[in-house]
Amino acid sequence: MSRLSPAQLLVDHQDLFSPENCRNPVLDLACGEGHNGILVALKGCRVVLADRSEEALGKARELASAMDASVTIWQVDLERKEVNPFEGNSYSGILVFRYLHRPLFPYIVEALVPGGILLYETYTLEQAKFGKPRNPDHLLKPGELKEWFGSWTVIHYHEGIYTNPKRAVAGIVCRKPV
Repeated sequence: MSRLSPAQLLVDHQDLFSPENCRNPVLDLACGEGHNGILVALKGCRVVLADRSEEALGKARELASAMDASVTIWQVDLERKEVNPFEGNSYSGILVFRYLHRPLFPYIVEALVPGGILLYETYTLEQAKFGKPRNPDHLLKPGELKEWFGSWTVIHYHEGIYTNPKRAVAGIVCRKPV
């Protein structure tokens, strides 16, 4: 069984997640094996791990069990055209790492409760110089996260080239206005 290895951005801002400020669940969107959501669950928050891959969700379920973390598994295709996968659900936090599907942005805005926290980090167009992904549909344009969420209370923002491994990413931690 692999050990828990959440994204550094979440590790640095995990204090934003506690049962007191997460009255609604936290959504780990396109969660893969669930490392980020499991960290939040271990802090006492209700967490929904959402992904399309049955295999990845199976690994997430095993890891959550091994870590004694209680999570809800949700197998969902997030990329169905003109369908809001979050319809009727609201979240105190949404985590998105290494995933970009622009049509979801308005639905993310709608699904996050006022005062809710968004952590979003993924690759930028510069990533094509270093490796996958290379498809511009899956790469952020310069300043794109700030365009979508910069009017919110920005707690942290970064965009650039990073090492170990070399990668081009942008990330934001922000709070939706009340």
